Amino acid sequence: MKRIVILLLVITGLYFIYNQASQFDGFGSENKKTQAAMTENVDLIEVNISSVSTTIIPENRKDVKAVYNGKEKLTVREMGDTIEVSIKHKGFGLVNWSPFSEKKKLKIYIPEDYHRNMKISLGSGNVSFTGQSKNKPVKLEELTLNIGSGNMNLKNMIINRFEQNVASGNVEINSLTTETGSFDLSSGSLDVKEYTGAIQASVSSGELNFQVDKLTDSIDIEVSSGDVGLDLPNNADFTLDGDVNSGEITCDLPLTSKNTNKKSIEGIHGSGKYKIDLDVSSGDIHIY
Repeated sequence: MKRIVILLLVITGLYFIYNQASQFDGFGSENKKTQAAMTENVDLIEVNISSVSTTIIPENRKDVKAVYNGKEKLTVREMGDTIEVSIKHKGFGLVNWSPFSEKKKLKIYIPEDYHRNMKISLGSGNVSFTGQSKNKPVKLEELTLNIGSGNMNLKNMIINRFEQNVASGNVEINSLTTETGSFDLSSGSLDVKEYTGAIQASVSSGELNFQVDKLTDSIDIEVSSGDVGLDLPNNADFTLDGDVNSGEITCDLPLTSKNTNKKSIEGIHGSGKYKIDLDVSSGDIHIY
């Protein structure tokens, strides 16, 4: 028994020595700031993070810089056409050995005139990424979000192609204009306000809410199990085609050529220009 206790104490001591030493490079300086120059060849900024509170800040600069107050290794590096920002967790990774340490925060500064592609992968934690205002939004060709478990807040964005995959988490989006928007929600909640663009969404289990400022393209939503709220402008022009296996689709907006029964709803609002296709296996969709 004594040998086991001694062994555990030795392992714990070695861990703490390693953990403290990992904060410094060979010259004893802390590895808390790093950056990579933005060149014409860079086509993608890729962020891979977990267990950290992250803020992405566009500003007037010519490089990508990250500042981190945690102990894990922060890396910002250019690899061909990609700048990668990542945090690698060291040690055993199974136990939180520093329960009294301050909250880990990461700030990523990117050029405000960078308009190409970004990919953000969040294992857990929080991410905030906002443009300065509606008149000065973040503008990107493509933004891809992969969320394992965590919370994300996006605001003031114009994205040509937007793709989001949420395994389990909560996402809030405020003021997003896009040509194509793809949303895959396995479990969690997604709340989108002031949205303009096409919508293709799949909900396995969770809650999805869209407030559409202007209907400019088609909407296609599939719900395996969950609830969807779709807030459309009163002057929206759409043709509704909804099918239900177990659940309900309701529409508060007046429809012409309306045809409803327990399993489906069809109708036209306004000119009927844009198609809205809804497929519900188990759950509810409310259009208002």
